[in-house]
Amino acid sequence: MKGITHFAIGLAAASCFPGAVRAGSAGDPLYFILAGICGVLPDTLDFKFTKFFYKSDILVIPDPLRPDAQQIADAVSLAVSRALATGRPVNLKLSTIQLAADQWQRYLVAFDVPNRAVHVQYGPVVDTGGNPLPHLAPASIPAGRATLEAGLELEYLATTTIDIFDGPVFCFEPTPAGRVRPVFIPWHRSWTHSVVVALLLALCGALAWDLLAGAVIFAAYAAHVLADQAGYLGSNLFAPLTRRRAPGLKLTHAAWPLPNFVAVWLALLLIFWNLARATTEGIGHLNPVRYLFLAAGLPVATFMVLQKPPKDES
Repeated sequence: MKGITHFAIGLAAASCFPGAVRAGSAGDPLYFILAGICGVLPDTLDFKFTKFFYKSDILVIPDPLRPDAQQIADAVSLAVSRALATGRPVNLKLSTIQLAADQWQRYLVAFDVPNRAVHVQYGPVVDTGGNPLPHLAPASIPAGRATLEAGLELEYLATTTIDIFDGPVFCFEPTPAGRVRPVFIPWHRSWTHSVVVALLLALCGALAWDLLAGAVIFAAYAAHVLADQAGYLGSNLFAPLTRRRAPGLKLTHAAWPLPNFVAVWLALLLIFWNLARATTEGIGHLNPVRYLFLAAGLPVATFMVLQKPPKDES
């Protein structure tokens, strides 16, 4: 989910506590501030701190002047072979290709599980928003293909699109069955996306402020973790007691607009309902069935009809 989505979910979690709503109406925003911070804290820790301490064993930096898809495919094959030979995880970083201030060369890396191969295909030149720039279409670039020494055990998408900002890291983990498991951006949703960490932060909040603060912190942080679990990547739900991410439910993707819209909209509806419930007469004027149909069902259905099909994202 996007940052604004997690922020809204965190605020919605705080609104479920009447004490937090009463404090807010009395001019004390502490509980909602804590909820907003904890709603975005897991991803903030990952993208602002954790990723910079994660080391790569193999670094691929494609030459923007001499595009070579085969070189990228060979690097992936090398990482798989090294993981199989050493019996230890091997981290491979695939860097992006920046051509100018607002121009990036997109390329795709696809794992062909049945044929034990990896395919690399150069795509269009895109801007920083990920939009193709047709007037900068490159000359035909041969695709790359490399055979993999071991079979793959996929938990994430088979195809990864690499274009803007920083490239992804794959951790190739050997399995007891003699296969290799490619773990996508292993530094993301690891210890930061844990309900155990949420509980520890809640205890700190209770000691620093009060029990209500601890409950709000736990609810907002845990809501972020559980919302992410609906996607493909999954989270390490019980770190540090566990070491691997639990597979996601694969119901949505963080970059798709519809799930983010639905989550934000429903979070706002929940906040409105809880604020109305806190007044003496507000909730009496709300029919729950009509509220859900008119305020939730119709907008979501309309957006589903009007939205464009999502792009292929990593």
